[in-house]
Amino acid sequence: MDGFPATAGSIDVIAHDLVGSTNAEALALAAKGERGPLFVAAQRQSAGRGRRGREWVSQPGNLYTTLLISDPAPVFVSPQLCFVAAIALHDAVLDGCAGLAPSRLKLKWPNDLLLDKAKVAGILIEGVGIADRKIAVAIGFGVNCSHHPSGMPYPATDFAATGFPLSPGSLLALLGVRWEQRMREWDRGKGFAATREAWLLRASGIGEAVEVRLPQQTLSGIFESVNEEGSLLLRRPDGERIAVAAGDVFPLSA
Repeated sequence: MDGFPATAGSIDVIAHDLVGSTNAEALALAAKGERGPLFVAAQRQSAGRGRRGREWVSQPGNLYTTLLISDPAPVFVSPQLCFVAAIALHDAVLDGCAGLAPSRLKLKWPNDLLLDKAKVAGILIEGVGIADRKIAVAIGFGVNCSHHPSGMPYPATDFAATGFPLSPGSLLALLGVRWEQRMREWDRGKGFAATREAWLLRASGIGEAVEVRLPQQTLSGIFESVNEEGSLLLRRPDGERIAVAAGDVFPLSA
């Protein structure tokens, strides 16, 4: 079984064999006064979850880790962290997968990682209030290193299945380094223009027809770009342009 490093970059790592969810574990530490930065990693999760409370299948051999940070930026720009996290993960995977063409690895708005158009990783960000009107943020990374689920409503894959063996421990070490680099670039939101540009260079689906599923409705149109706040810009069939702050994006067949 792959071991986890003691540190990832300059960030300490707490490793577990089994937890309910690394995000829940990190938030519990925050409630007890831990402020991070700190990675919580596990070989397995018994109650892993994705966005909107979806179950995240957690077989051994994949990377399950959460980065706990505190007061990363003013609250109104903290949603931009999903772009920082996605770019850092993209960077780390390319560092760890010799020979993987960058064109095969894309980011799906707002923060999934696709390999050959199949989901290979997801990111879940949750926050809680702490003292002095600041927030603690748990940034959960689930990466399909050796396994991927079947029967999903979208294509999924893993790195081993596509010929790129990638161990959870080595990926975590690379992720810590890349996270610190991308956070310095972002600079508490002041550098989001550079972060946004880096994300767009890696983006999947720009210029293509997509369906955006929201809790109460489904929208379709052309994915034009991401605006300065990080919202998806969608051009509707009638020509109207709207900004979508959150939702699930799926490609539409031609």
